[in-house]
Amino acid sequence: MNLKLLLIGCLSTAFCFSQNRKETKRYTLDVSQYYGSVLLHNPDISHLITNHPGGIILGFNRKTYGDEEWQQLYNYPDTGFSFVYQNMNNSTLGENFGLYAHYNFYFFKRNLQFRLGQGIAYNTNPFDKNENFRNNAYGSHFLSSTYLMLNYNKENIFKGLGLKAGISLIHYSNANVTAPNTSTNTMALNVGLTYDLDGGEEREYIRTEKLKVSEPIKLNLAFRSGINESDVVDSGQYAFYIFSAYVDKRFTRRSALQLGTDVYFSNFLKELIRYQSVAFPEYGVQPDDDYKRVGVFLGHELFINKMSVIAQLGYYVYYPFDFEGKVYNRIGLKRYFSDKVYGAITLKSHGAKAEAVEFGVGIRL
Repeated sequence: MNLKLLLIGCLSTAFCFSQNRKETKRYTLDVSQYYGSVLLHNPDISHLITNHPGGIILGFNRKTYGDEEWQQLYNYPDTGFSFVYQNMNNSTLGENFGLYAHYNFYFFKRNLQFRLGQGIAYNTNPFDKNENFRNNAYGSHFLSSTYLMLNYNKENIFKGLGLKAGISLIHYSNANVTAPNTSTNTMALNVGLTYDLDGGEEREYIRTEKLKVSEPIKLNLAFRSGINESDVVDSGQYAFYIFSAYVDKRFTRRSALQLGTDVYFSNFLKELIRYQSVAFPEYGVQPDDDYKRVGVFLGHELFINKMSVIAQLGYYVYYPFDFEGKVYNRIGLKRYFSDKVYGAITLKSHGAKAEAVEFGVGIRL
């Protein structure tokens, strides 16, 4: 299993947009140029912040008009795909080429657009201990990437042409699949054009009566796995296994609250414990220290069609080996294949420090 296959699986699973052949369809294109700065989220990358990165964002969007109830609940968002090119303007960091699936959400009479994109990126010059040892931001060619755009968006000003301008945030990381992985975050200003492939033809939005949701408390059982590596370069990639049990209560059509527990079997910690016991005896780590962890968490699930976005905040109640602190968080996507069975791709981290990308399956009883 390698990072390329993991991230391609992440992209293809996370954004399987459901389509109905009877739906009203309308497509738009957009192109934006951006220029910004790499944020100093970690002092370890201060030597890499030397110039201002820039690039382009290309988007292909499909409008929605309320053919499905979730479209009405979220004010008729767009679904689409995008391409992002970023020149870091730093020979150590190289260039990034990314492919994404995205949603566009609209506010203030559809003049304010918020885009959330998730995908994979290719970096041209990752870390190499012999030839590029200064690049501690990217440990591999293939990276997981997320980008956000908040734009003033005015479509169809003249014969299908429109204008957009605003700010963007672009994140690149391999989520500790391999070390090093301090990652980068770019904040940028962007300006661009939109074009309606139907020449600006307007269509009616469908509005129907919204039904209330009434569900009992549900029990969820989930299993997650993947590979990761500690921050010690060349310490090796190891599989991890996570068993989770939690209850959730859906209180609106959009939202549910969660409460549960995680049990972690993270094999990279075995190697890290052994390494520290030998290399740093002053830490007081013993080679037979337990690597397992148990946490409890509180979470929220946001339902979008057959997709949902989850966010969880946890605390380790069993924590024999100190690794990045007792508080952890998890964010990610779920895809329901039926009313009970789902798949999930999540990022588990400690604050801004990623530990692993998790691929999971679960059942909601």
